[in-house]
Order: sequence, then C-alpha cells, then structure tokens
Amino acid sequence: MIRFSLHCEKDHEFEGWFSSSADYDAQCDRGLVECPVCSSREISKALMAPAVAVSRETASRPLAMDPEKRDMMRKLRGMVQAVRQNSEDVGDRFADEARKIHHGETEARGIIGKASSEDAKSLIEEGIEIAPLPEFPDDLS
Repeated sequence: MIRFSLHCEKDHEFEGWFSSSADYDAQCDRGLVECPVCSSREISKALMAPAVAVSRETASRPLAMDPEKRDMMRKLRGMVQAVRQNSEDVGDRFADEARKIHHGETEARGIIGKASSEDAKSLIEEGIEIAPLPEFPDDLS
C-alpha cells in the first residue's frame, strides 16, 4: 500500500491509500477518488516527503508545513517560551518540588524540570497537575 497526500481544486487536503501509483491513476481516471469535504473529483497529488527511517531528533522536525500549521507552531513555541521564562527550572528535583508545592510545604510557584515516566505517573495519581512541555529543534524547517 502507498499513501498519497491529495488535494482538490478548492485546496482541501486529505490522504488516500492505494495499492500502487498506477492504481491511484486508474481510480482517478474512473472518477472514483473524490474530496471528502466537497465531493470534488478534480484531485491531484500534493508534494510529500518519502517515508524514510530517521533519527529521533530528525523525526520530530516537520519536513514541510502549510502557513496555518507554521503559524500554530510559532504560537506553540511562544507559549512554551513564556512558560520557561516564568517558571523556575528545578531540574531533576521536579517530582519532589511538585509534591512540596502541592502539600503546602513550600511556596506555590511555576516550576519546570525533568521527571521519569514513573515519577510523572505517580504525581498524576496523587492528583498533582503536571503537563509535559514540548521540545523543539532550534530552527523552524
């Protein structure tokens, strides 16, 4: 099976799975491929990156983004930056500090840091609200 990123003449984007490129062409020629949004049958393939096994760091970077997604990423980066600027980085002491704040043993404040998956699960089970912060590559692709 092969996955194609597709779009109609009204720029609605969607994907389709076909047994081969020839199968896609044959189905389009017969009018069997249509936009799920507007039912248009004027469909064409969008540029897409090949599915290549890459390192974890590279896999987290987008290969191409439309303007709307790029704007959302910019806003998300801004929010993460604001959280980092307005929080104390407690490093590996995150779970301990979160518990102290939750139990009133130290001043309430925004903190960021590192926690193992076991510590994060334990904090959540204790009713301590936490959330992961995404990490971004230094540059926007």
